[in-house]
Amino acid sequence: MKREILITSDGSTTIHLPDWDEQYHSKHGAIQEAYHVFLRAGLDIVSTSAKKIEILEIGFGTGLNTFITFLEGRDKKVEIDYVGVEAYPVAAAEVLKLNYVEELKATADQDIFDKMHALPWEEKQEISKEFQLTKRKQFFQDITDKEAFDLIYFDAFGAKNQPELWTEAIFLKMFDAIRKDGVLVTYCAKGSARRAMQAVGFIVERIPGPPGKREMLRATKKSAS
Repeated sequence: MKREILITSDGSTTIHLPDWDEQYHSKHGAIQEAYHVFLRAGLDIVSTSAKKIEILEIGFGTGLNTFITFLEGRDKKVEIDYVGVEAYPVAAAEVLKLNYVEELKATADQDIFDKMHALPWEEKQEISKEFQLTKRKQFFQDITDKEAFDLIYFDAFGAKNQPELWTEAIFLKMFDAIRKDGVLVTYCAKGSARRAMQAVGFIVERIPGPPGKREMLRATKKSAS
């Protein structure tokens, strides 16, 4: 499948798949979307009463969400154990074309971003004293974690191209993987996704979306099951 590097509206890059008319991040701003959906609506909520957080990312992709979570966790002085799941890792040549470090004015941490991509898969690695990263090359359907995470970044490709990733079967796996009072956040606001989350036990709310999207979804596991 053809892949292109695209400059989004906030100046940050993403990977564009023209055959699907799909991007790894919003064309209205990759960095803006990542901060709005995953940091402000997710990490900020979970970190208010926690000194250590375990995060599962569904779609490690370009590493943008991982990198900004590292930066934010350091500022918040929160210890983070991060698991990024990706079935089709981004090529090293594509990583070199991503401008997140520059756009985030984080050149002092260029080595951290590079390390995140260079690390071997399937092994927990120390990025810093406060940040552990495990990259798993895995299909989302094969996730079997049980009550292991406090926060899930659900950043799969959209339902128009991969509807099988937005089903009750997948969200049941997410429900099982998250702890009581854990939070799942996603850019998606589709009614079918919301209903699938609710069907497996999540309490779901529609909240304001990032630039270019009116709404997004945040789901909380209130049940002890």
